[in-house]
Amino acid sequence: MRFKRRLSAQSTPNLIPMIDVVFQLVVFFMVSTTFVITPGISLVLPSSQTAEPVAMSKLVITVVAREEIYYNKEKHTLASLNTRLAEITEAEKEQIKTVILEGDRSVSYSLLVEILDVLRINGFKGVNLRTREK
Repeated sequence: MRFKRRLSAQSTPNLIPMIDVVFQLVVFFMVSTTFVITPGISLVLPSSQTAEPVAMSKLVITVVAREEIYYNKEKHTLASLNTRLAEITEAEKEQIKTVILEGDRSVSYSLLVEILDVLRINGFKGVNLRTREK
């Protein structure tokens, strides 16, 4: 007498665990990706042979001209930038480890030094100048 097997071999692969793993990878990469916050202005950055990549920070100062200075996306003058930086609390300053300073090639050296002074007066010490590689 022959007995009939109750369990039969599945011939189709189970896709649900693979879909779960792919979904978790997508969520991981979405969470771990950082986005750059820069205003939509065109800059011609000065070139440097020793330029190094720098991790993006939460504070980017972009200088186009004396009357056109951007704090992330907010447009300021030198005086209003000083008051805006003075409004930042100490807890927020601890989260901002470095400041990225971007300046157009035509911006004068004295203006960049004035902005560096404003940053130092307000307690920011780690300032990186953004350049492009040659």
